[in-house]
Amino acid sequence: MFEKILIANRGEIAVRIIRACKELNIRTVAVYSEIDANSMHVQLADEAICIGSASSSDSYLKIDRLISASEITDVDAIHPGYGFLSENAHFAEVCESCNIKFIGPTAEAMNALEDKAISRLLAKKAGVPIPPGSDGNIKDEKDALDTAKEIGYPVMIKAIAGGGGRGMRVAHNDISLIKGYYNSKNEAEKAFGNPGVYIEKYIENPRHIEFQILGDGRGNVIHLGERDCSVQRRHQKLVEETPSPFIENKFKDLRKKMGKAAIKIAEAAKYNNAGTVEFIVDETGNFFFLEVNKRIQVEHTITEEVTGTDLVKLQIMIAMGEPLKLSASDFPSKGHSIECRINAEDPFDDFRPCPGTIEMYYSPGGRGVRVDSHVYGGYTIPSTYDSMIGKLITYGKDRKEAMDRMSRALSEYMITGIKTTIPFQQAILQDPNFRRGVYTTNFVEQLLGGVRRELIEERA
Repeated sequence: MFEKILIANRGEIAVRIIRACKELNIRTVAVYSEIDANSMHVQLADEAICIGSASSSDSYLKIDRLISASEITDVDAIHPGYGFLSENAHFAEVCESCNIKFIGPTAEAMNALEDKAISRLLAKKAGVPIPPGSDGNIKDEKDALDTAKEIGYPVMIKAIAGGGGRGMRVAHNDISLIKGYYNSKNEAEKAFGNPGVYIEKYIENPRHIEFQILGDGRGNVIHLGERDCSVQRRHQKLVEETPSPFIENKFKDLRKKMGKAAIKIAEAAKYNNAGTVEFIVDETGNFFFLEVNKRIQVEHTITEEVTGTDLVKLQIMIAMGEPLKLSASDFPSKGHSIECRINAEDPFDDFRPCPGTIEMYYSPGGRGVRVDSHVYGGYTIPSTYDSMIGKLITYGKDRKEAMDRMSRALSEYMITGIKTTIPFQQAILQDPNFRRGVYTTNFVEQLLGGVRRELIEERA
């Protein structure tokens, strides 16, 4: 059993990991930047060490400082959470070389899925469908134009590194392709330190469906069902649910096919610990591999709710070498769960980030309601990091009950002093198409136009 774990992250995921550790009687060490001194994870951990200034490049991304903090506090392991260094194979290697267990996939598994372009090739070799596109990094303008001509417009330009919608552009002709190519490269370099991009066929009006995978380090890999993450804005998720209403209502056989495909990719990479295999699905039920997220996902919560398990605890136990009964029958799915990501943003002003001080904070409760957050009344949200300030999760015996609880919980969620996405998420939960489970990745843009019109009419 680990005696002490350092959490190389911040915000709600750091709080989430601390809670799991407390239930396992494992002591915790929080690291924080100067601007995060009053964050909840610092207050809840057994120990806390400042590792630098506000910029993540001077704090949460500093491998040497994280290792120094780990050695000073004599920890057994490091949990990277999501984002920052969670998918950095070099960081995992450094941890192991310092005799500190990295709670996540091995460096070898991460290297096998090093970036999205390499992952595409692995999926192709494993016999998993991928969208037509380039075999790797696009070299120059001519390569971009030749690839687009070969596969046909529209195309998607994607950063080979990172995630969160950064470095992604859709092009419908040569002019928008060249512009998108350079914009994607510049954005990717700033966000991930890697300007590499690749091009693939853009699937119009798709669903974004992912599968939670779990490997025990002994060659056993299973999936714990799917999550539908199609409610997005600028390729960043706003609402997630499980099971997928698209699969439940139209293509139930897809669950088995996509689950097998997810396991094939994980086995090909010799994957261990928790991860997520992401797919896009077109209107006729054809699915294509997108990428593997080599870490715990933001939306892991809804899988926990329907399977009745704790994925963070399982991550820790796998890292400790604990023998696990890994069989799909050990994680039966029951009921329905929905998550809303609560962001400090103004959804009616192009989702502009709204950092500032929270004046009053009241989180909802009641049966079937869960809140994962690190904020509180009086907490100041910095402009330095991601704008997500919490996650609201509901569970019900069926989708209707989960939706009704989410609508009720959103109406109870009170945050003053800043703008949040809560009003827009209330509109999502009341939308007839969402209620019927009829939506694609374009849903937010379509709904936002209607909500904006209603607001303008009300103000007039």
